[in-house]
Amino acid sequence: MAEDDTGSGHEGERRIFELTRDKILLVTLLFVGIAGSGIVRRLLGELGYDGLGAIVFILGYGGMVFAIWYGWIRPMDITGPD
Repeated sequence: MAEDDTGSGHEGERRIFELTRDKILLVTLLFVGIAGSGIVRRLLGELGYDGLGAIVFILGYGGMVFAIWYGWIRPMDITGPD
C-alpha cells in the first residue's frame, strides 16, 4: 500500500497560495489596470495630451474595476444566515 506524499493530508483542500490560471489573470488584470493605465497617462501627459491621458486612465482603471467585479465578486453568493 503506497501513500501519496503530496501535501498536508487533506484531500480536496486547495492551498491559498497555489498558482492557478485565475490568480494569474487577476494579477495581470490588476497590473495592467493600475500600472499600465498610469504609465500611458504619464506618457500622454508628457506629450501634451493631458485630457486624453486622463480619459485613458479613467477608462483603464474603471475597466479593471468592472472586470474584477464582473468576473470575481459578482458570482459570489454573499448571503447571511436564514
